[in-house]
Amino acid sequence: MLKYSNALILSGAIALGAVYAPATAADSQFGPSNPFYVASTLPFHAPPFDKIKDEDYQPAIEAGMAEQLSEVRAIADNPAPPTFENTLVAMEKTGQLFRRATAAFFGVSQANTDPVLQKVRTAEAPKLAAHRDAIYLNTKLFARIAAVYKQRDSLNLDPESLRLLDVTYDRFVRSGANLSDTDKTELKKLNEEISTLSTDFSTKLLAATKDGAYVTTDKSALAGLSDAQIAAAAQAAQSRKQEGYVIPLQNTTQQPDLASLNVRATREALFEKSWKRAERGDANDTRDDITRLAQLRARRAQLLGYPNHAAWKLGDQMAKTPEAALKFMDALVPGATARAASERKDIQAVIDAQKGDFTVQPWDWDFYSEQVRKAKYDLNDADVKPYFELNSVLENGVFYTANQLYGITFKERKDIPVYQPDVRVFDVFDADGKPLALFYCDYFKRDNKNGGAWMNTFVDQSRLLGTLPVVYNVANLPKPAPGEPALISFDGVTTMFHEFGHALHGMFANTKYPSLSGPAVARDFVEFPSQFNEHWALYPAVFAHYAKHYKTGEPMPADLVAKIKKAATFNQGYKLTELVAAAQLDMQWHTLPAGAASQQPDAFEKQALEKTHLLLGAVPPRYRSSYFSHIWDSGYSAGYYAYLWSEMLDDDAYQWFEEHGGLTRANGDRFRQMVLSRGNTEDLAKMYAAWRGKEPSVEPMMKYRGLRDSVQ
Repeated sequence: MLKYSNALILSGAIALGAVYAPATAADSQFGPSNPFYVASTLPFHAPPFDKIKDEDYQPAIEAGMAEQLSEVRAIADNPAPPTFENTLVAMEKTGQLFRRATAAFFGVSQANTDPVLQKVRTAEAPKLAAHRDAIYLNTKLFARIAAVYKQRDSLNLDPESLRLLDVTYDRFVRSGANLSDTDKTELKKLNEEISTLSTDFSTKLLAATKDGAYVTTDKSALAGLSDAQIAAAAQAAQSRKQEGYVIPLQNTTQQPDLASLNVRATREALFEKSWKRAERGDANDTRDDITRLAQLRARRAQLLGYPNHAAWKLGDQMAKTPEAALKFMDALVPGATARAASERKDIQAVIDAQKGDFTVQPWDWDFYSEQVRKAKYDLNDADVKPYFELNSVLENGVFYTANQLYGITFKERKDIPVYQPDVRVFDVFDADGKPLALFYCDYFKRDNKNGGAWMNTFVDQSRLLGTLPVVYNVANLPKPAPGEPALISFDGVTTMFHEFGHALHGMFANTKYPSLSGPAVARDFVEFPSQFNEHWALYPAVFAHYAKHYKTGEPMPADLVAKIKKAATFNQGYKLTELVAAAQLDMQWHTLPAGAASQQPDAFEKQALEKTHLLLGAVPPRYRSSYFSHIWDSGYSAGYYAYLWSEMLDDDAYQWFEEHGGLTRANGDRFRQMVLSRGNTEDLAKMYAAWRGKEPSVEPMMKYRGLRDSVQ
């Protein structure tokens, strides 16, 4: 996932710039002693985390607000006739202080938060929304942009500059620049409340997820877990100053340990902890927040001239309309659910053979599907984990693939300060040996870290600003007990390849304007480079290079490799169904019209899944509405379908690689030049078609999911 914070929800310099706020005490405290006062002198202008204290963020953010507001006002009030240079380019240069402060703040507050940072985030949320509006609803500024836009065909701009003009003009219009003063006033209030509620949701969910952990003092309840897993559970309890064992919750509905726990009562208890984490009627219950958010978003869309929030959000995406996204998803449902039903029969047969005397439930699925997989393919997750040691996956898998495709190399460095001891930093060098980027990775789960995995940047690439990218990946892989190796599942391997695909999109950015740099693209395109990169995890030459036993260094036996590949499409009916169900939930929430009755989340969720033929009992959605962070606080509202849309692109793209020799520098360099380096500098559908040679097809996606025998 590409993480979109409240401050960074927009693309480009304005988005990364200020939000209007009057001078405050925090602002007045800002001075030369603040680490953000001047640009960092570290390599690549990396944040000086050894100097930054919690109390430094708010003064820097608010000083950055005031500074950029002044910069924007100077552009709007410029007496000279509006030109591309004195308006559009000038805007791209604004907000550098604010960008420094917010990039570091949101990076840390999402990955390593504490009560002080949470308080700052809550306090700043409405101010960030207010100043976004102060820029996009600035009548004089928009008049200058519109004047330049009217001359677009006679300006003789280069393609990237023309794209910047088109994107900026469209963004202002879609943000309400053409509204009346009365409607602008209402819009500002809506945006402030939406921002505040999104932050509130995030804070509640983090606490709910921590509090929802499964806790026991009975070691026998954990039967089926490995010694290392039990040691990690004991360590988790110790870190919380609790007795016994703690299994922390992951962000998804299903929990990794459900595949191993022998005791059905334990599985059910762990599942229920996950399912009801944010629905316990306590201070961290999120249901009122999401109900109100859905209403506010619908009203905002109506004010902006759209029938619903999804219609507003998708206007600048590849799908263009919610109807197109829904049609795409609807076409996936029959094949996915039919496959899931077949998988359910296989699982039920195992339960019946073992005299289980119960019908498979969600907390049973992973446990018994693992037995089905073992019976069908003689494959057990415990057999493969010793070959997936995290550092080997990173350096001999993820980095190796990037080297083979693009010629880039990596060197770890210990002199760059980090925000938490688990974080590692690498120099990234281009094929010619020149510095390309700085890469941070923060892979282990912590109670004070948001759920899931994501990529973002501390510094964006821009030729205009003379900056090279500082990129980071964050995940929630289980941290081993002290002295134990970090052995991960193949799902964890895939996550590392996925997030590094996002990282490559940021590292390879080669654009003039920061607004168009790297992953500043449509949601239903941004997951394409990341999901495409997942394919290399099983590519023979790559797999052989990293899948080695952590003790002996021996490569994974050929018969075990063959079993993994044979089982690659196993359980895909379940996996696709849970994903489509979550995407449909998102779209059903966000196609509600303004004025719709207030929704009771549980009832609405059931109705939405029934309506889309996805209420399957044993196959719950990947995320429930009450803990669906992607759509309520991470910028993916009406956009979770993007994972499926991008999957169509990434599988189609990998098909091209297979047809042209696979893992070669020539193929990688062509992909980098025509796609990964281009950011949002041209129409994305045209960009893809120019590289691929044709429009994307859904058939490779169905093939790789195991729902088609071959590409038609």
